[in-house]
Amino acid sequence: PMAIVAIAIKAESKGPVIFKQDRIGYKGKVYKMYKFRSMCVGAEKGGVYSDNKDSRVTKVGKFIRATSIDELPQLVNVLKGDMALIGFRSPLTYHPWPWASACWTASTRTRIELNGWYAEHVSFWLDVKILFMTVFKVLTNADNENVGETVKQK
Repeated sequence: PMAIVAIAIKAESKGPVIFKQDRIGYKGKVYKMYKFRSMCVGAEKGGVYSDNKDSRVTKVGKFIRATSIDELPQLVNVLKGDMALIGFRSPLTYHPWPWASACWTASTRTRIELNGWYAEHVSFWLDVKILFMTVFKVLTNADNENVGETVKQK
């Protein structure tokens, strides 16, 4: 299946099949997080999370995002030990706004709070619960849309 996705991405648009993004992993180690590329090359420079109406998302990209197939290359990151299969997503190597800025979004605050809660309550059974909840959300395509800015526009 991953080979078919790679061929479809390459057939539709120029550029690499895999999107790589620097993330901060265990003990502050920076690593490249892998995803199937779902947008035109250079789209990240715009700095805004895309939604289902974003013209930068390719046709193949819309499908692989809706089905979460774009996340499959992260299994390589898991096998390499860069990230865990279950747990909070590694943060970006940069913060999108100055720390003192009032531009923090509620979703950013919520993610930080949830990451802290997870770290305080981590257990095997919590991870099992998260695994099943994730499978359910992927199969039902629940909450599969990003909103908000990642980089403050100039």
